[in-house]
Amino acid sequence: MSQPINRYKADLRDVRFVLFEQFKLQDILGKKPYDNWGREEVETVLDEIYTWSKEKLGPLNAVGDATGCRLEGGKVKTPDGFKAAWKSLYDVGWRRLSIPEEFGGQAGPFTLHAMAEEIMCGANTAFNMYPALTQGVADVIQHFGTKEQIAAYCTKLHDGTYAGTMCLTEPHAGSDVGSALTKAEPMGGGKYKLRGTKIFISGGDHDLAQNILHLVLAKTEDAPAGTKGLSLFIVPRDRADGTSNDVKVASIEHKMGIKASSTAVLNFGDDDSCIGELVGTEEQKGMSQMFHLMNYARIGVGVQGLAVASSAYLNALEYAKERKQGPSIKQWKDAAAPRVAIVEHPDVRRMLLDMKARVEGIRALVVKLSLHLDKANAAVGDPAEDAYHQGQVDLLVPLVKAYGSDQAFQICATAIQTLGGAGYLKDHPIEQYARDAKIFSIYEGTNHIQALDLVGRKLGQRGGANLQAFLKDVQGCAASLKDHPVYKDAAAALATAAEAVMGTAMRFLGWFGGGKMEMVPLAANRFLEMMSETAIGWLLLDAAVIADKAAEALPADHADRAFYAGKKYAALYFAANVVTTVPQKAAMIGKEDKTPLEIPTAAFATV
Repeated sequence: MSQPINRYKADLRDVRFVLFEQFKLQDILGKKPYDNWGREEVETVLDEIYTWSKEKLGPLNAVGDATGCRLEGGKVKTPDGFKAAWKSLYDVGWRRLSIPEEFGGQAGPFTLHAMAEEIMCGANTAFNMYPALTQGVADVIQHFGTKEQIAAYCTKLHDGTYAGTMCLTEPHAGSDVGSALTKAEPMGGGKYKLRGTKIFISGGDHDLAQNILHLVLAKTEDAPAGTKGLSLFIVPRDRADGTSNDVKVASIEHKMGIKASSTAVLNFGDDDSCIGELVGTEEQKGMSQMFHLMNYARIGVGVQGLAVASSAYLNALEYAKERKQGPSIKQWKDAAAPRVAIVEHPDVRRMLLDMKARVEGIRALVVKLSLHLDKANAAVGDPAEDAYHQGQVDLLVPLVKAYGSDQAFQICATAIQTLGGAGYLKDHPIEQYARDAKIFSIYEGTNHIQALDLVGRKLGQRGGANLQAFLKDVQGCAASLKDHPVYKDAAAALATAAEAVMGTAMRFLGWFGGGKMEMVPLAANRFLEMMSETAIGWLLLDAAVIADKAAEALPADHADRAFYAGKKYAALYFAANVVTTVPQKAAMIGKEDKTPLEIPTAAFATV
């Protein structure tokens, strides 16, 4: 039997560019709260994580996809090699980069964590879901738990002794989480007896950690209806003595992708002996507590999309450089012309540049958001600075999650198309990437939920100041390049796109106030696309200008000149082919097409 091999590829050169050349991460390093970190330390850690991921996680990706998880005797078994990878992960400390020092962490910036996540997710998305969720659970307990809960659980979650999950979804309560039926009966002393069923629970059971802590949304008997009545509970799989806490795995799902991540149906309290404890001391705070975790989870999903899309693109690029097929377009009439690598063919080059622009643009958007988060955390004593950065985080989260995940699947599809028939085979990793990526637009809040969050909540926050600040930055970039010999057309397209975003945002405001609420869900997804493409067009253009200046200082034969040239062409391509469609999308929204509402349900099909 052949040995498992790593097929993951990462572009660490682009990671270094966005971190240190475009967004200047080094400007916040060496200062509180990131005073233990410098540029050299960040680069070294990312290099080491890439090496570790290729050796420990990459070879297990196809293995886990082939074997999946299995349910034996009520317990979930993970694929061969996962236990060793879990132990190695916590031994080397890659899950503790941004964790506070009091829990054994290294107190690094979230931006470093995000790029580390890209590498580990790209190497093995299914495996990385287990520790990523665990870290999120620890973060919730750190922020909202009692001192006793923090002491009892957080260190064990951070060192891999315990794992964690979040349990929201029920058979009849998916996106409508307020309809949850799981009940919590007070027992006194902060303890509750829980009973109910949760479905689609990622990491719901496995054999990687000694115990699993489930964060469970449930309602007490007298709680109000809807999300306001939800409380959050810590429910261990096992009690302190190792006996079952009456949490049973009813089944695990058989999925299209991420097969090595167990997705479980969990029954709590079948024997009336499932005991949990309220997170903190107040009931009916569950949604606000869970949304703290969900915001980070949504950023994480965007990073997952970036990770998978990037490796799909790089694998497609490698294949295109090696696969010879047909003559050059310049010699297409000459049957005797030499065969060339398919990277020479115009449509293949278009697909490659399209993937490159989108991947690098999404990476820039992820780092932009992450650095805003780090600067908000560092803005102690400066309310205005904190409000600006936190406002941009709030605004960009739905863009990163939804656009990053939608594009991940599309980029994987383009990568498969680049390979042709070979891309459809398991001989190459891209078909797995596509199957793994499809879930990203669905979980942690479907992408339509993200779009509704954007137009219904985020646009109006701080009286619209967050959107205005975002568009001011975009328009500032466009204005600075309006006479640029290379980028003036791209800048003009960007300025027009920004105007279209603002005009459409005002249209939504009119719908909310003018009795046209039915138009909001019809147009929300398209608006999120508009705003995301405007943001990425801006960041790619900003990167191109920085790259041009850097290239000018290099000798003509320097290897980085090709890298910097790539930035220019990515920006020009995206501006000409994507940013120019933003006003068209705005015009479509402005037509207020209601045909999806007007068609009779019976008319969808008569079968």
